[in-house]
Amino acid sequence: MILPLNILYAVAVLTFLKGSFATSDINFNIEGNPRLVPETLAHTNYSFPDCENGPLKDNLVCDFHADPYDRARAVVSLFTLEELFNNTGNTSPGVPRLGLPPYQWWSEGLHGIANSPGVKYAPSGEYSSSTSFPQPILMSAAFDDYLIQQVAEVISTEGRAFNNFGQSGLDYWTPNINPFRDPRWGRGQETPGEDPFHISQYVYSLILGLQGGIEPNNLKVAATCKHFAGYDIENWNNHSRLGYNAIISEQDLSDYFLVPFQSCVRDAKAASTMCSYNAVNGVPVCASEYFLNNVLREYLNFGEGVITSDCNAIYNIWNPHQYASSQAVAAADALKAGVDVNCGVTYQDYLPEAFNNGSITQEDVTTALVRQYGTLVRLGYFDPPQNQSYRQLGWKDVNTPQAQQLAYQAAVEGITLLKNDGTLPLSKKIRKIAFIGPWANATSQMQGNYEGDAPYLISPIQAAIDAKFDVQYSIGTLIDSNSTANFTEAINIAKSADAIIFAGGIDNTIEAEAQDRESIAWPGNQLELVSQLSQLRKPLIVLQMGGGQIDDSELKSNNAVNAILWGGYPGQSGGKALLDIITGVAAPSGRLPATQYPASYADEVDMTDMSVRPGPGNPGRTYMWYTGTPVYEFGYGLHYTTFSAAPVKQPHTTQTFDIQSLIANARYNVEYIDQALLTTFEVNIQNTGKVVSDYSALLFAQSQVGPPPYRQKELVSYTKLHGIKPNQKVIATLPVKIGTLGTVDELGDRYLYPGTYTFSVDVDNKATFSVTLTGEKQLLSALPQNK
Repeated sequence: MILPLNILYAVAVLTFLKGSFATSDINFNIEGNPRLVPETLAHTNYSFPDCENGPLKDNLVCDFHADPYDRARAVVSLFTLEELFNNTGNTSPGVPRLGLPPYQWWSEGLHGIANSPGVKYAPSGEYSSSTSFPQPILMSAAFDDYLIQQVAEVISTEGRAFNNFGQSGLDYWTPNINPFRDPRWGRGQETPGEDPFHISQYVYSLILGLQGGIEPNNLKVAATCKHFAGYDIENWNNHSRLGYNAIISEQDLSDYFLVPFQSCVRDAKAASTMCSYNAVNGVPVCASEYFLNNVLREYLNFGEGVITSDCNAIYNIWNPHQYASSQAVAAADALKAGVDVNCGVTYQDYLPEAFNNGSITQEDVTTALVRQYGTLVRLGYFDPPQNQSYRQLGWKDVNTPQAQQLAYQAAVEGITLLKNDGTLPLSKKIRKIAFIGPWANATSQMQGNYEGDAPYLISPIQAAIDAKFDVQYSIGTLIDSNSTANFTEAINIAKSADAIIFAGGIDNTIEAEAQDRESIAWPGNQLELVSQLSQLRKPLIVLQMGGGQIDDSELKSNNAVNAILWGGYPGQSGGKALLDIITGVAAPSGRLPATQYPASYADEVDMTDMSVRPGPGNPGRTYMWYTGTPVYEFGYGLHYTTFSAAPVKQPHTTQTFDIQSLIANARYNVEYIDQALLTTFEVNIQNTGKVVSDYSALLFAQSQVGPPPYRQKELVSYTKLHGIKPNQKVIATLPVKIGTLGTVDELGDRYLYPGTYTFSVDVDNKATFSVTLTGEKQLLSALPQNK
């Protein structure tokens, strides 16, 4: 039978889950029909088909030497029409008569295995926790791609261990790679930041670690690039993501919004992509043959990868988008556009009606199921466990000492020093610290959203106690409160302290899925309390926590605020990482992955203005286009030491290349022209101070070639250097690919133009180079036109 309609309300899914739950793409306020998961299948106890003695033992699907999609076609060909329909949702009942067990496609792993319908934590003991890394926005601030790969390897290892014990799926709906275009976006914390090149490098390394390589013989887990495309509004000024129509030019689409997906899908070969709630230029993305077929499958070479819908996004094609006249039409539109897995039940409920009225064919449904099972075949789902190393992973491989150290390292590398007058690191004479503020005793706050059950959570206060400081604590005020009831207590403990640490900012009560910000100022009366604390004239350190940046102008200009650290959501060891930087056990090396704008920016441009280039009512977005003065710019970050940079080869800092020769050579060396290497800059980075420190060498390019308006600058290469000792010189190798210098025209086509390009190291131009390109402009890629 087709699945019955006795489906739980979406929030009921949460009742079987332990602890707090990230919203995980659930629609809590969907008009009419928010059903997602059948009651009897809320959590799947995973098992594997028996290819030795089961009903499929003689089917091609059990021949692990055969092509994965031939194997998938062989098993799907045995499905009845009803079985095809029943298995189109994220909660798949399988086919018992064929020995195919139920399967849940919806597992989450943004910064560790996360609570979700596909992941179940045990109440205690084995499989009751997993490593909780910092949120991506903080990890990306490390500008350390190898770190990201290592983190992803741990997440996929732990995911496999959970799966082997029946506690999680193998398909992870991560990463979120929508660029952090507007600082008010509630889910910016989930992303690597605002810069598409940086996101592209981050996600390439992440997919490498999650999937076990680039198109490996066996996927470790299947990663999902989300949310495709143009998605970065939750609920702003009555504009809900569920029915939002993003008006995006072809130029911005190609130049900004699609760039990370090119890296995730085309280059890193992610197994899956999620289509987003929103429409683009009038068509819901999950119903758009242009986006899902012409752009994703063809232009980005996604081929037979699995496309899953965001949760209930197919229902939303009908309501509230009103693009389809019924739910059956919405289901048919999505299936024909290329959506293979419906998160929700619209497919199961309404594809039979669409089939009966001739809107879809059995082959349409079969194609979707072949893609699904093709991915499961690639994951080794049907293969003998003795042939798969991943099937041997277990509880001993979860939250290992190495994983714990990596979670700590990721937090240390990302934490960013924004201001320091020499107060940090704290003098060893300071032993009595007043911890004040709504983040001072944070535990679960450290994780942000899409979190799992951490093995431990170290608050800043706990870290200070562990380090044998004399600690006094007052919350002082809440995140978004105007009450001064606890001000006096906070001031009194500060008076008797050697130093004051105010830990505040924003958290998931301010920025969250389904919740954008109206303001980018510090909320409530936190700055008022900091101002009063600053009048005590004691060493005062402010921890600015949360994913989205908030305006630090007042703190920056107040000389009695001695230091500011941005700590994001630093994960299970976040408190220790923060304290170790404050005390000098570790040295800061993080760089801002997003611009910190003045609070007035929120009044200058609507979130719904999707243009990244400046224009009427829009001062421009991100460091590349913003025409105002940022409080702290993208890539900014201080150290406890100083660095100099100089070209390794002097005076050869100018190079000239002929465009036609570059393109001709590229065609023989790379799959795609934009991947070809233009040149590599080698830079001597010298620690000119007194503290051992890491350093992120960021290479920016500037040019005035092609059609205006021109970028202010753009990141084209970076590398992380570790443990540079005082007076030591280390060579930073900074490759520049042809594609990073491409200029996109109004049709969305990317060209390499002749002219002079200037390159500089770091935000303060520590070293400069130039490259001159001669010849005629050359097309690098052409965005398919939406006819």
